[in-house]
Amino acid sequence: MNAGKSTTLLQSAHNYRERGMRPLLFTPQLDTRAGKGWIASRIGLKSEALAFSPVDDLFKLTKTQEGIDCVLIDEAQFLSRAQVFQLGEIVDQLDIPVLTYGLRTDFQGNLFDGSRHLLAWADNLIEIKTICHCGTKATMVLRTDKEGNVLREGDQVEIGGNERYVPVCRKHFKEGMANAQSDDLPL
Repeated sequence: MNAGKSTTLLQSAHNYRERGMRPLLFTPQLDTRAGKGWIASRIGLKSEALAFSPVDDLFKLTKTQEGIDCVLIDEAQFLSRAQVFQLGEIVDQLDIPVLTYGLRTDFQGNLFDGSRHLLAWADNLIEIKTICHCGTKATMVLRTDKEGNVLREGDQVEIGGNERYVPVCRKHFKEGMANAQSDDLPL
């Protein structure tokens, strides 16, 4: 959260277009914060994208497009295992580079399915950093309710932004989870 992942993706797309190349952007259907089929950053950049569902074949969708020079995936944590494999096929069979942007873990510190498989199968990993309120690197995220209380329970996926999620370092993640209302849940 707040590391500029979508901004970096949109900048990459701009760079490809500026050189006369054609990037193919994907975003999950469930993320409609900017509108279905749109990727937007907090600083105001925005671009159309193909909205994908968990069952869509990203290899087939890419193969049907003409003249694609790069595939960019926003919110990559929502990819399925099969889709991560398909992205590898885009690179290996179609010789098209794929760049994915997403979160590693959820608000409980658990890996997302897409992130787990990207961590295992990616050729290269580059961390985009943000900072905790204490000034150290934020590697975790806390989910909060409307009153700002840290939540320890709930569905893994709940779309939201700064109003629901707070990037924190591991120390403050553990403190926030330990101080949350649900005392009977282990970390």
